[in-house]
Amino acid sequence: MTTTPTSPSLPLASGRWAVDTAHSSIGFTVRHLGVSKVRGRFTRFDADVVVGETLDTTSVSATVHVSSIDTANADRDAHVLSPDFFDVARRPTMMFRSTQIRGAGSEYQVDGDLTIGDVTRPIVLAVELGGIEDFPGGPRHAGFEATTEIRRKDFGIDIAMPPGISAVALGDVVKVELDLQLLEPTT
Repeated sequence: MTTTPTSPSLPLASGRWAVDTAHSSIGFTVRHLGVSKVRGRFTRFDADVVVGETLDTTSVSATVHVSSIDTANADRDAHVLSPDFFDVARRPTMMFRSTQIRGAGSEYQVDGDLTIGDVTRPIVLAVELGGIEDFPGGPRHAGFEATTEIRRKDFGIDIAMPPGISAVALGDVVKVELDLQLLEPTT
């Protein structure tokens, strides 16, 4: 007798999928002076993606190493990592753990908890499955795009502005974009 799962599943084989870091990225944008965007990325991150038989038994967790920030401006990166702003000594990582995954086909929503330093807040990732492809001589690859917005002040990341500089020098809303390529388990 065959049983039907009680919740939808991903169109992926069950098991632990590895992140292909050479073909994955974590980027962000934040407003500067309210008139333009500063773009950046984090170059070091780890993720654990366990695909279960159903979405209820599928989980995602990730760690981003804050010191790997790259905004294409070394002086700005040093300032962002300093105690004036991110305080990388107190907040060396950002961690995400999924709490629920919903959706079907190519559109999903991943609810989870984001921890930066000692502050944890719920966030929602809008996720799109870009496709699944065979790779000659290797495992199948699955591509995902995910987006969310966070408010840096919700995580205690604020900056005291010097006299004469407006508080809008740096926006509070940070738009996060993830492009992830996953590798199918081989066993």
